[in-house]
Amino acid sequence: MVGCAPIITREMNSMRFRISAACTLWLVAWTAAGRAQVTAQPPAAGPATAPAPVAAPQGRGRGNAPQGPGGGAGRGFPAQQRQLADQRTLERGKTLYEINCRSCHGPDLRGGEAGGPNLLRSQLALTDLHGELIVPVVKQGRQTPGMPAMPALALAEDDIVAIAEHIHAVQATSRGQGAPPAGPPVVLNIVIGDPKAGQTYFNGKCASCHSLQSMQGIATRIPDPMTLQNTWVAGGAGRGGAGGSRATVAVTLPNGQRIEGPLVRIDDFIVVLTTPDGTPRSFARSGNVPKVEVKDPRDAHRALLPTYTDKDMYDVTAFLVTLK
Repeated sequence: MVGCAPIITREMNSMRFRISAACTLWLVAWTAAGRAQVTAQPPAAGPATAPAPVAAPQGRGRGNAPQGPGGGAGRGFPAQQRQLADQRTLERGKTLYEINCRSCHGPDLRGGEAGGPNLLRSQLALTDLHGELIVPVVKQGRQTPGMPAMPALALAEDDIVAIAEHIHAVQATSRGQGAPPAGPPVVLNIVIGDPKAGQTYFNGKCASCHSLQSMQGIATRIPDPMTLQNTWVAGGAGRGGAGGSRATVAVTLPNGQRIEGPLVRIDDFIVVLTTPDGTPRSFARSGNVPKVEVKDPRDAHRALLPTYTDKDMYDVTAFLVTLK
């Protein structure tokens, strides 16, 4: 067996050489065939001309972004990078908007007296390009949770498209999400009621808490009629604000001790007040323990809120602006 070892070794080495040589020849042939195939294929024909880039509307592209009052370049949504309609269509759309949409959505798209949503922030209005999303809503109406129902309008489709183009033209001037368009602010005249009717309402609903003498000069302290109206409806400017409408609270502990003071915070778990010496105190709540009594002068205003009519609001505001 020992003498056979060199013979077996030579045979194995010879076999390895033949296998290695065969693999080498196959690899060379495969590579050559691949090269021939690549060479034989004609080059793919490219486009005759490169596609032209789509230009962004003037003042809205990244390289030509507006520098509005809000500052910063390239602001706005991608959906705002649209080509605006011609001037004639925009003018017609503006006229149609003023007739059919202004009362709900306002003169500057931020919402009007009828309670329509802010179109400067509406995802549907921002995503719409040329009326394809707005037309079905205007034709079929829409119910948005928390908003008055939008009725279907009997408008021709091209009129609705013109309105959509006007909306997009206003959006294109926006300085940012929800910001009003550049230009002077829209001033609404809300002093359109009957002062005498407002005084009658005041005497019947408000005089038990607010004497006319105490109200004298309120129109001088709050000269803006809209702020004056909001202050009256809300019952003051909040805790410690105008009108002395700060809420107070009395906490009676299980041992009978009673602590009173201006209310700082209250919820189902804690009540916080300020004692007469200015020290804040907090009490944990568990159901009705401790006993908590809140007195808020604005409760009467909250009770009246569901009963106000538009006429009441305008009449009382017209009366209050005379108390200078």
